[in-house]
Amino acid sequence: MLVLEYKAVIKKAQSTAIDEAIRTSQFVRNKVLRYWMDNRGVGKKELYQYNTQIRSEFKFVNNLNSHACQASVENVERAINRFFDNCKKKTPGKKGYPQFKKHSRSVEYKVSGWKLHPTKRRITFTDKKGIGELKLLGKWDIHQYPVELIKRVRIVRRADGCYVQFCVKSATGEYPRGELHVKLDNQQDAPLTTSVIGIDVGLEYFYSDSEGKHEENPRYLRKAEKDIKRVQRNIYKKKKGSSGRTKARGIYARKHLRVTRQRNEHAKRLARNLTLANAKVVMEDLNISGLVRNHKLAKSISDASWYNFRQWLEYFGEKFGREIIAVPPHFTSQECSNCGARVQKSLSTRTHSCPHCNHIEQRDVNAAKVILNRANGRGGQPRTNASGDVLPTSVGRKTCKSKERQ
Repeated sequence: MLVLEYKAVIKKAQSTAIDEAIRTSQFVRNKVLRYWMDNRGVGKKELYQYNTQIRSEFKFVNNLNSHACQASVENVERAINRFFDNCKKKTPGKKGYPQFKKHSRSVEYKVSGWKLHPTKRRITFTDKKGIGELKLLGKWDIHQYPVELIKRVRIVRRADGCYVQFCVKSATGEYPRGELHVKLDNQQDAPLTTSVIGIDVGLEYFYSDSEGKHEENPRYLRKAEKDIKRVQRNIYKKKKGSSGRTKARGIYARKHLRVTRQRNEHAKRLARNLTLANAKVVMEDLNISGLVRNHKLAKSISDASWYNFRQWLEYFGEKFGREIIAVPPHFTSQECSNCGARVQKSLSTRTHSCPHCNHIEQRDVNAAKVILNRANGRGGQPRTNASGDVLPTSVGRKTCKSKERQ
């Protein structure tokens, strides 16, 4: 599934209508979830029937497109299924019991309730919420994809405005559209290479690879923290409920949004370069949610954004037909990459010195070589690809693109 995002140019009345649509979608979700909580054992059919009952009972819900209401029910269904799956798998810790939404920021339409302009980048929402026509700003040309393949349209509100997302179903091959043939798959040709690399993510460096190179950790949140705290203090200097307080909260939110985008662009750039330059990239299968429970390192780990980096690695691995492997992370920092002996060392020890073979190397580089050796020796663990409806990341098995080139 490809996601194309555009910035929407909206008027004040349209902004109010979008907020109303988002609140209605949240209302439907919470009502359906409450119905499930009060009537244990009800299934998918009963949830959709209750959604129909809500639409007939509340006029403001009926004004929202019926498919948008169904999308809210689907969100509840996914949350319930995820909870039961975690219970069956005996996932340690909290199982993710479905929670009520308090501050939703998006509303999702399916295949109805919206209409694209035939030539211009404009979209019109046709339900009774009064959103109307929105002008779209962005570099993507949505008209190169057939309308039949647009399965979802979302309106997402962020700190700096509203965005419209198109979820386009990807397919293999070409789709005839008049005289044009549109390539619908998300795979692209990449330069042939046989290079393999292992990477070890860290806090001193963003990552170190098996070739001895280090990528500096940008620490975007740490650099912006002083400015963010100053802006945050300005919020509490304003009177509650005043327009000045609302404006100060918006400035504060945009500061955090900037940091989030910096992290994302940094991870995307590095992941793209790594997958283009190497036929196989090996990394650790880290449990990020468990690592951030360490309150002394949680902020630094979140600022490094390791999980986002892995998501982009898996995405570009599928896109360019590269092999992305995740290996168990146990004792990668303790083992010697030269002889395999386990050498105990603390976090403050930054140099690996093996007493068995006298091998001396920077700690993170040694760990990266150990990670690469593990993939070459016994493989890693299959993991779900974070890019969506694509093949899972697996070890010992190349992606489809790689198979075609062999």
